[in-house]
This record gives sequence, C-alpha cells and structure tokens, in this order.
Amino acid sequence: MTRWLDDDEQRTWRAFLAASQLVQEELDRQLQRDSGMPHAYYAVLVKLSEAPGRMMRMSELAAEVNSSQSRLSHAVKRLEERGWVRREPCAADKRVSWAILTDPGYEVLAAAAPGHVEAVRQTLFDRLTPGQLRQLKEICAAILPASNPSAPS
Repeated sequence: MTRWLDDDEQRTWRAFLAASQLVQEELDRQLQRDSGMPHAYYAVLVKLSEAPGRMMRMSELAAEVNSSQSRLSHAVKRLEERGWVRREPCAADKRVSWAILTDPGYEVLAAAAPGHVEAVRQTLFDRLTPGQLRQLKEICAAILPASNPSAPS
C-alpha cells in the first residue's frame, strides 16, 4: 500500500526541493562567474586538498563527492586539461588510479575559496537563526547516515 504524502508533507517536500535547488544553483553560479568552474569541480579540488599528500584513489574520491566513477572520471579529465589535477596509476595495484591535486590546482582552489564561503554564508547561513542552524544540522545528520555511511556527522 502506498503511503501518500499528506498536504503538509507535500508542502514540506516541495519546499525542501526548491531550497536545495536554490542553494546549489547559487553556489554553482558564483563559482562559474568568479572562478570559471562548476561546483562539482570545486568539490573535487576541496576533497583532494584535504587528503594526505593531496591525493586520493579515484574510487574513494568518487564516493567522497557522491559521484559515479564515470562522472568523476569525466570531471578529472577536465581538471587535468586545466592542469589542476593529474592522474597516476598505482604502482602496487594496476587497477587503482590516483587523483592528485597539483600546485596550480591548489592555488585556484585557494583563490576560489573566499568567494565560495561568502556565497555559502549569503545563500544559507545568513538567512537562518542560530536555532534554525542547529535544527538544520540535526536534520542533515538524521538523513545522511542512511544514504551515505561515510558522510560527516
């Protein structure tokens, strides 16, 4: 039996979708305008910058940025073309490829970060009260472990 959404649940669901889309579009627009990259590329650069040696296995990176292997491979190819990332085969396991953040890639990320953080603040954090921020954190923590066990808590 289908458990249909009641009117309040339907309004909540649609508001969540619209708010999520607004935040993603605003962040993507800001990064494209100011840094010439989509948000997905920025996320890859951030994850690599935080990794030991600024390198990660491609499979691990795909999981961390919530991407398919093929979509990540395409993004990394574009980042390689810009000189921001390079790929290297693993010497110990030929099935493994490493994605490595280059110095120019790190510099691009460092230059993009202040504008991105300001956009995050303006689009999300500045619009919420401290109590709403706590609630948002709790809501996200309740949702994320069910869909992504490696998500930060």
